[in-house]
Amino acid sequence: MSRLKNCFDNLRAQQRAALIPYITAGDPNPTLTVPLMQALVAEGADVIELGIPFSDPMADGPVIQRASERALAAGTSLRRVLDIVTTFREHDQSTPVVLMGYLNPIEVMGYKTFADAANEAGVDGVLTVDLPPEEMADFGDLLRSHEIAPIFLLAPTTTPERIKRISAQASSGYLYYVSLKGVTGSATLDVTAVADKVAEIRQHTELPIGVGFGIKDADTAARVAKISDAVIVGSAIVRLVETEPEDKLLETIPAFLRELRQAMDAGIVE
Repeated sequence: MSRLKNCFDNLRAQQRAALIPYITAGDPNPTLTVPLMQALVAEGADVIELGIPFSDPMADGPVIQRASERALAAGTSLRRVLDIVTTFREHDQSTPVVLMGYLNPIEVMGYKTFADAANEAGVDGVLTVDLPPEEMADFGDLLRSHEIAPIFLLAPTTTPERIKRISAQASSGYLYYVSLKGVTGSATLDVTAVADKVAEIRQHTELPIGVGFGIKDADTAARVAKISDAVIVGSAIVRLVETEPEDKLLETIPAFLRELRQAMDAGIVE
């Protein structure tokens, strides 16, 4: 059984939603990423989304764009990201790791080379923001041959017909519902609208549905946890990387995640 399936099956049995923090690999420097991943798990992360830094992250707002710039300036390449996962796996064989990024670095490495290397490193899922499902057949097959889940995005504007098509292709992992129109870190979340869309998506899939974009605090995380299978938090965490002293990050970021986890669990119990 894959780590992702095992994770979501266990959480479903406990009637808990997954907490999925996103951090950009190599931000603020590559040596801090593994300790930060370990600290996130210790404070309640069920899955980690690890961003592959890219020079033109078109779906991301200024906060994550700057994170990519810092990580690239620190020498973080796709190979380095895979090395980070390998190091993380030396101490943690159970927490799923999903790589999130853009097609260009993967294409430069080569689909098969990347899929083989990701499998060897211990990657559980890959989300390529700018690779639509219609163009993902060969790459998706390579990932699935290693039991690595291709993770697909759905948006508020996704039509019922397209939800059906994407859900049919997403045979493992989870679906990532982008809850806002726009880039990461923007706008305010309308949880009622999100609940309606999640209910619509559920009609077409039995896969877990994670909600990301716009989750900035514990209250919002708790409300989203009641209507979804996973709460995905990115910009709020990356903003702490940017604003807090580097020597305090292993305290401030886990503390923030602890607040989210406690609020989510308390909200579901209520």
